[in-house]
Amino acid sequence: MKDPNNTRDVGPRVWSPLWIYLTSVTVVGLALLFASLYGLGLPGAEALFGLPLFWVVATMAVLGELRPIVTPGTTDTNGAPTSTPFSFALLIYAGLPAAVLVQAAAAVAAGLATGKAPHRTAFNVSQYTVSLGAAALVFGLFPGQPPRPWVPAGAELLVVALAALVYFVVNLGLVECAVAMHERTSVTRILRQDFGYQLFVSLALLSVAPLVVVAMDTSAALVPLFGLPLIAVHTNASLSMKREYQAHHDELTGLPNRKLLVVRTEEALAEAERDGHRAGLLLLDLDRFKEVNDTLGHPTGDRLLQTVAHRLAHSVRPGDVVARLGGDEFAILLPVIRDTAAAREVAARVRVALAEPVRLDGLAFELEASVGIALHPDHAPDFELLMQRADVAMYLAKESRGGVEVYAADKDRNSTMRLSLFGELRRAVDRGELQLHYQPKIALNDGRVVGMEALVRWPHPRRGMLLPGDFIPMAEQSYLMRDLTHQVVDMALAQVSRWWRIGLAVQVSVNVSARDLLDTALIEVIKEGLGTHGVSPQALQLEITERVLMTDPAYVGDTVQGLAELGVALALDDFGTGYSSLARLKRLPVEEIKIDSSIVSRAVESHDDKVITGSIIDLVRGLGLRTVAEGVETPEVAALLTEMGCDAAQGWHFTPAMDARSATGWLAEYLQITPVMPALREGDIAG
Repeated sequence: MKDPNNTRDVGPRVWSPLWIYLTSVTVVGLALLFASLYGLGLPGAEALFGLPLFWVVATMAVLGELRPIVTPGTTDTNGAPTSTPFSFALLIYAGLPAAVLVQAAAAVAAGLATGKAPHRTAFNVSQYTVSLGAAALVFGLFPGQPPRPWVPAGAELLVVALAALVYFVVNLGLVECAVAMHERTSVTRILRQDFGYQLFVSLALLSVAPLVVVAMDTSAALVPLFGLPLIAVHTNASLSMKREYQAHHDELTGLPNRKLLVVRTEEALAEAERDGHRAGLLLLDLDRFKEVNDTLGHPTGDRLLQTVAHRLAHSVRPGDVVARLGGDEFAILLPVIRDTAAAREVAARVRVALAEPVRLDGLAFELEASVGIALHPDHAPDFELLMQRADVAMYLAKESRGGVEVYAADKDRNSTMRLSLFGELRRAVDRGELQLHYQPKIALNDGRVVGMEALVRWPHPRRGMLLPGDFIPMAEQSYLMRDLTHQVVDMALAQVSRWWRIGLAVQVSVNVSARDLLDTALIEVIKEGLGTHGVSPQALQLEITERVLMTDPAYVGDTVQGLAELGVALALDDFGTGYSSLARLKRLPVEEIKIDSSIVSRAVESHDDKVITGSIIDLVRGLGLRTVAEGVETPEVAALLTEMGCDAAQGWHFTPAMDARSATGWLAEYLQITPVMPALREGDIAG
């Protein structure tokens, strides 16, 4: 049976409804226990204790209480105890006093062995005593008290079956009412969660009791034989539960993982729809966690994550689910929540719990977290959209430095049409349906190819070929951006590896977003990809938008510096739209500045824009950096940029973006290089 306090070892608040209920049940149960023992009397107790059979059954009951049957979806605290067949058999064979005495001893022994709080053990003793008392009352309602010892037979087994059913109903009701009060939810909801499991397992165990009675009446030596099949069932169930636990829980923290979060959230949303209440999802990301890993190493970072997990699990309400999504990202499911104000209270409590300094390796760490909140049905009808919108809110909380943000449609830069594509985009990423096209960067002074920019494309089955602007903004505000970027980087590295193997030594650049630079795993992903594909870091360039470095310098600075230290070339994209200061530009570890196409395209039409473009080129040259003009579409613009001293350019004037196969052929022809024929296989041309 469930333990009503399985997430806490502290007692309920005095005079709270739960405290009153637990106290009432405990008082009634202990009173019935002492009354039963008083009715047994000293002579009866001495006679009972003198029977070897009593001690054999008592031992089996204690061992059974210590080894409940647990199955996937349950825990040791709500598994069915295998003491049930023995205590119920003792009720049938010897009467209530013997049964409650043995079951009480078993519950106390289990409480001491597992370190349960005294109030929990007292409630367990009482719940069993009241349940056994209710079953004994069934026996007393029928004419004629059964003789002791009693071995039922024939029609008497129907009475035993009714008593077993009453025992199950009373025991389940006592526990589930306590759990419902503890989790502040309805008894109906709690019963709906595991009634089928409890009914099947508990009645199966109770059905063994008459067989135990027959063995008791025959020989005490036969009773331990029932332990063998129960041990087998317990062992198989435990192994099954262990496998299920490993599949649904994070190995480092022991918290539920994303897979289990999906299941629990979908259950909560279905229940919210049925009962007409709200459910909530909080996404939480630790701020500046990467500093810990970089300074003290991953083992210390892992210990810090374990501390965070412990604090999160003990700062939420009973019934809420805390999950680790990966890295330093966590989620909190609120199956029942009143409104956004209540959700904010949970988020604030979580942040306060995390803010307490953590001491590791002689150092004190102060943690902060950004939390995004989305509610059902207010913000999303299903799990995918709920997760996406909580993620949007979390990202906004990180951008605003406010700590907590509730999803608001007017702050979501995604249109309704784009949001409708989110599920399709997720499936496209999972299936590897995205493609990379490549656009050359041409040196203006001599026409050399100085690089190829990788541009992601999505061949949509109905909408045709979608450009980055059609889906990247949506992905940037969701958890999907991380997977998309990792996949694009891997595809680009695989292609540049093929090109270098056939003699086309060209650098490939990949765009990364603000969300990517907040991903502490980006450096490791790139490092691993370089090793997997056997590519030198100099063969890869990452393009970072100017706006990102202006709005998030503290958050992305470490990632940018780490990429530079790795040896990966960095370029500042869309320059001229973010108003970078000269001092900041000089400090950035970039080697290339890409002038935004909006400025370049107007240079031949407006004297002011021509002056601005020339000033940017002179400024960048003075800092010792290379300039690349984007969006060059006419020979007039190309000639003007060459005259101004711009180093390189890209755009339709030279060639549009090409798929991998076309880009390979174009490179080979443009460079007038015959690819190395032994290596020129199908896979060497394009992925």
